[in-house]
Amino acid sequence: MSNSYKIAVLPGDGIGPEVCAEAVRVLQTISELFKHDFQFHHALCGGAAYTEHKNHLPQSTIDLVKQCDAVLFGSVGGPTDAQEDPKWKDAEKNCILGLRKNFNLAVNIRPAKIYSMLPDLSPLKPTIVQAGVDMVIVRELISGIYFGEHSTKDGVARDVMIYSEEEIRVPVKFAFETARNRSKRLTVVDKANVLDCSRLWRKVTKEVAASYPDVAFDFMYIDNAVMQLIKNPSQFDVIVTGNMFGDILSDAASVLPGSLGLMPSASLGEKIHLFEPIGGSAPDIAGKGIANPIAQILSGALLLRYSFKMEKEAALIEKAVNAVLESGLRTGDLTRDRSNVVGSKAMGDAIVHQIQTLYRA
Repeated sequence: MSNSYKIAVLPGDGIGPEVCAEAVRVLQTISELFKHDFQFHHALCGGAAYTEHKNHLPQSTIDLVKQCDAVLFGSVGGPTDAQEDPKWKDAEKNCILGLRKNFNLAVNIRPAKIYSMLPDLSPLKPTIVQAGVDMVIVRELISGIYFGEHSTKDGVARDVMIYSEEEIRVPVKFAFETARNRSKRLTVVDKANVLDCSRLWRKVTKEVAASYPDVAFDFMYIDNAVMQLIKNPSQFDVIVTGNMFGDILSDAASVLPGSLGLMPSASLGEKIHLFEPIGGSAPDIAGKGIANPIAQILSGALLLRYSFKMEKEAALIEKAVNAVLESGLRTGDLTRDRSNVVGSKAMGDAIVHQIQTLYRA
């Protein structure tokens, strides 16, 4: 890949355009400091696309993404009381699943971290989180029960879970690679006491593990894993699991930091990866300039790390976010004290300034 990088920006709906704008500013700052050539190409998706194209994921957006090296995605969806409006009906489903299908986004990465300067935000007791919580959940994203056969006939419903060895190997290999670069600990979550699919996950995991003798791994049933995630989250470093179990675990883990505004994610494909905050479009605060842009900015850091292999640049963004939070600056979702609350742009300004300061230090 040359020193010129094309980034597709799909802001979407609600607060998406506001927080995407701050993430783009941060990436532009990185581009200037490190002499990279980041080219940003905007496209419509979700309700914003429906207004113009009568389609939540128009072909023009798909074509643009195909020409880019990575995707920075905002959020899609409208007010809960307008879900039957064609503009909003299935907007998220059509857009997100369409992108996953078109670009084979098979591996989902969901970091979950409790920031030391924000312990009171977590719903867990201080005694539980005092050891520190910093984990990554790796979820298989395009197979399993969500993509199997679904039918209801004569009062009987049927949902089929199917996994091939290769569909398992891709996320498991990625999880071992991730663990190798962190604390060299991996937990594989399944239900192998009941499901043949889970037993196949264990077989493939043991085969892949042979190539990673430096990584310690263990297996845990999903029911115990959910309990342990709340009871003792600091025991986890990297978790890998299937589509449905990953959905459950990552949503549970998203509660731990205390705000969705701190939670980025990545969905990795064969050629192109997509990066987005896990929170929704929050139409109730859209246009007010008060949304927390940190999750979107951290998604930009993941973009640099996984799409462009720019570890130094990604780490600088993450360090700057930490420093700004250490300084006491807060968006409304991060504090009950209104005395030091800032809006989206002011938080973006502070992070940009901190990146510049840390770079020159």
